Amino acid sequence: MLTIIKNSFVISVLTLPVLTGCFTQSHSGDLRDKGSKMSSSQNLNLVASANSVENAYANNIVWAVNFGGNKYQALSGVTFESDQLSHKFLLGNVDNILGSQDPTLYQTYIEGNISINHAVDNGTYDVTFLFAEPEDIATGERIFDVNINDEKVLSAIDIRGMRDGKAFSALDKTVNNINVDNGNLFIDLVPIKGSPVLSGIIVRSHDENTKQWQLVWQDEFDYEGQPDPTKWSFDEWPARKVNDEDQVYTSREKNVRVDGRKLIIEAHKEPYDNGEYTSARIHTLGKADLLYGKIDVKAKLPAGRGTWAAIWMLPSDPFRYATSCQAGADWQGSSTCDAWPNSGEIDIMEHVGFDMHNVHGTVHNKAYYWINWEQRKGAINARSADQEFHVYSVEWSPQQIVVLMDGTPYFSYSNEQTGWRAWPFDHPYHLILNLAIGGMWGRAGGPIDDSIFPVRMEIDYVRMYTNR
Repeated sequence: MLTIIKNSFVISVLTLPVLTGCFTQSHSGDLRDKGSKMSSSQNLNLVASANSVENAYANNIVWAVNFGGNKYQALSGVTFESDQLSHKFLLGNVDNILGSQDPTLYQTYIEGNISINHAVDNGTYDVTFLFAEPEDIATGERIFDVNINDEKVLSAIDIRGMRDGKAFSALDKTVNNINVDNGNLFIDLVPIKGSPVLSGIIVRSHDENTKQWQLVWQDEFDYEGQPDPTKWSFDEWPARKVNDEDQVYTSREKNVRVDGRKLIIEAHKEPYDNGEYTSARIHTLGKADLLYGKIDVKAKLPAGRGTWAAIWMLPSDPFRYATSCQAGADWQGSSTCDAWPNSGEIDIMEHVGFDMHNVHGTVHNKAYYWINWEQRKGAINARSADQEFHVYSVEWSPQQIVVLMDGTPYFSYSNEQTGWRAWPFDHPYHLILNLAIGGMWGRAGGPIDDSIFPVRMEIDYVRMYTNR
């Protein structure tokens, strides 16, 4: 989410012994049919082994290239080849790039009617495109589609518009599950207005995750009624408390309940407590606080202009790196308390209804967030997000945070070893599930469409893992 929104209750975190070694037990697949069920009465402080969380972002790379530039070793761990295709296109260079830990990748680019044919083995692939708008042109002046193997996979790419209206900012877009059966990957950037540009590309083999994790906390929602109170707590807030959001958050079963083996967070258009909409927000603070490890949330997202669904994490001690306020302060939405962004935020999944085909992963911290136009984020194409369940995940180690959808890594943020301003992700966080209505981002595509209500986000399961 764009700004802080959470309960100000502070817990004392008991640090468990950190164990080293390999991943053990319980693969992170579907456990429901195996009858696995963790105790519902545990209040857990979960710590993964610090040194054995693999770098999912750099795995399974079959081709990565820095267009217009030299060989480059990215902070994410991906090695980009030097460009051997530049002679076919116009070359460009821009001095300064915002919004990436690897600005060098985006400083060089190719431009024109870009068509690339790259030989690969037959199989299934995930493709990440690296863009940056190199000119100070208006939103809408450079628009293009992206085709892979003669199928449109990205529509109406407007780099500046997709980077909050700012030029010279990195934009990463991932497409997953591309099938190749003729030994070639054909990529075409088709101009709609202006001339397409491309800075880099990453092609991964879409292999099944073979890493072994230890399941340490879960909710399979195999009960009825309100969410298990030993695992979840409610936030009950008025409208406009944060992010200029329009909904009132309640704990009513009308807004949040378990029904049909699914957690349902449902928003309604109704007058309530001086608001016009109601919804819900629940969290695991003090009941499951995680330091490093993995989280999987299998969810189906709402559709409709005005929805803003999120699966995300905030620090369990929000005052750890605060400099202008102390424990007990009312810091959520505060303009004077810097608990946010100083102590960090990890967004596993955000989705706004006016932009149905994109799911976003983001981190926020003092060094890099939207206020200085240095936001670190990535997006993945998700055309069926409101029709099908997808697994939204984070893998978090002391070195790196990787965000995934259905096992495809599409956003990576690395520890720069420069201190808490860039890496406040060294202390326990808790999980939050919420469906906002409107707000600064939810209304960015136009006014709320009142015809969509009631509208819901459904959660099939939530699972937390360590590698101990």
